[in-house]
Amino acid sequence: MSTKVVVLGSGYAGTGAVKRLEEELDSDAELTWVSENDYHLVLHEAHRCIRDPSVESKIAIPVDEIKEPETEFLKGHVENVDVDEKVVELEDGEVDYDYLLVCLGSATAFYGIDGLEEHSLELKSLDDAREIHSEVKAAAEEASQDDPAKIIVGGAGLSGIQSAGEIAGYRDDHRAPLDITIVEGLDEVFPGNDRELQGALRKRLEARDIEILTGDFISEVDEETIYLGGGEDDEELDYDLLLWTGGITGHPEVAESKLDKDERSNRIFAEQDFKTSDDDVFALGDSALVEQGDDAIAPPTAQAAWQAAEVAGENVARATKGQPLKTWNHNDKGTVISVGEDAVAHAVKVPVVGQVYPNVFGGPAARTLKKGIAARWIADVTTPRRALEAWDDL
Repeated sequence: MSTKVVVLGSGYAGTGAVKRLEEELDSDAELTWVSENDYHLVLHEAHRCIRDPSVESKIAIPVDEIKEPETEFLKGHVENVDVDEKVVELEDGEVDYDYLLVCLGSATAFYGIDGLEEHSLELKSLDDAREIHSEVKAAAEEASQDDPAKIIVGGAGLSGIQSAGEIAGYRDDHRAPLDITIVEGLDEVFPGNDRELQGALRKRLEARDIEILTGDFISEVDEETIYLGGGEDDEELDYDLLLWTGGITGHPEVAESKLDKDERSNRIFAEQDFKTSDDDVFALGDSALVEQGDDAIAPPTAQAAWQAAEVAGENVARATKGQPLKTWNHNDKGTVISVGEDAVAHAVKVPVVGQVYPNVFGGPAARTLKKGIAARWIADVTTPRRALEAWDDL
């Protein structure tokens, strides 16, 4: 009887793991890939669609262009993982497994802030990017230069910075009457990171005429107003559109499973070999808290998911053969963040002309590096030709 291997999710982790499993599994194993989307979204470039929806054809890659013909794909929403029966319950049907790899990604965390989920947009999917573009366009059409629409981006992390940059790009391309503000509860943009990098990002955001408010958390939201601070001296901000990018949490679909997980976030605990509390279930990507030793966990980044997928896919294949598993340590290769058509890079350890890049840099080198990262991923999961065709839009 053949061994049934099932992968859940078509994000970076799931897509990368499927490619590795196709290389490593024995011919008598059956590989099934399950996702509610029949495409892989290059999510760290999804903000480009806010400015120009035509970009989606370059960054949303049909699964049939990624997987081998022998790999079965099932489009469906995961409702639950029953580890006792070894069954994944879908919204319409179920699929059984011998080995399972959970790569469901993350959901947006709203932290219980009253009205935030109800009144904000988020950027977790292609449909989200389309909606943001549509709402930004509609807000601009209803506004005037004397009374511009107020666009608030909640959160000054990677997604918030890049999204604000693209909204500013749309404003400038169309001479749209938009006022753009980033609101961050901590004291600086890109919190917890290198101060030189923070300064470079702030400089570029302000150069794009994006206002930055830091140091006060959003305490409440209604259909017209954002309240900051949560005390007697609340600051109130009127808005026409609110985009929330302030954090991640696990999907509620795994909440009922018997896998050990963080009770607050529903993210699954996984060891450095990606094994969970069930020997036949592995987890990685944003849906997991992957140990890294010394009470550390892997960061919830695309870069970490790409790296982890290689080892996780190989480990699942090894498990099917009774072979020892490999451990994984994240190797931080630096950070590159776009701000509209500009970009900033930090701690990139790539030799160039006999040197290494400075700690923080921007300009053409950073922009080319940002494009190259996305293009390399697209080439890895599809073909170099597709990556080349996407280059100008990345």
